[in-house]
Order: sequence, then C-alpha cells, then structure tokens
Amino acid sequence: MGTQPLTEEERAQIEARILALETEHHDLDDVIARLVETPILDQLLMRRLKKKKLLLKDLIARLRDRLIPDILA
Repeated sequence: MGTQPLTEEERAQIEARILALETEHHDLDDVIARLVETPILDQLLMRRLKKKKLLLKDLIARLRDRLIPDILA
C-alpha cells in the first residue's frame, strides 16, 4: 500500500477487522452447509452466499497483505 510502516493502532484495527471477517466467513460456511442439506435448495440464495464468501476471503487476504511490511528490493 504505502511506504510508511503501520502503527500499532493500525495493525490492531486491521487484525480486529480480519477476525470479524473470518467469523463472518465461517458463519457463511455454516449457512451454506445447512442449505445444501435441505430438500428444497434455493439456488439463487446459494450463489449469493458463495459470492459473498469469496468477497470476504479476498478482503481478508488484502488486509493480511497490509500487515506484511513492504520489502524494498
């Protein structure tokens, strides 16, 4: 992102955000697993949940990347 290292407060905020997103991602896993087990499967809802889960995964990865300091080559 930037060349400035993150402050401890920024790192803590990012780590807290990652934890919240991971919780939401895990909750979506549970919802999707339960939907698959139901006899009447709502395909549109399933696609929306899976798309949201992928977006959360990407956001978590980007936030984790921010926690890794830039290495000047």
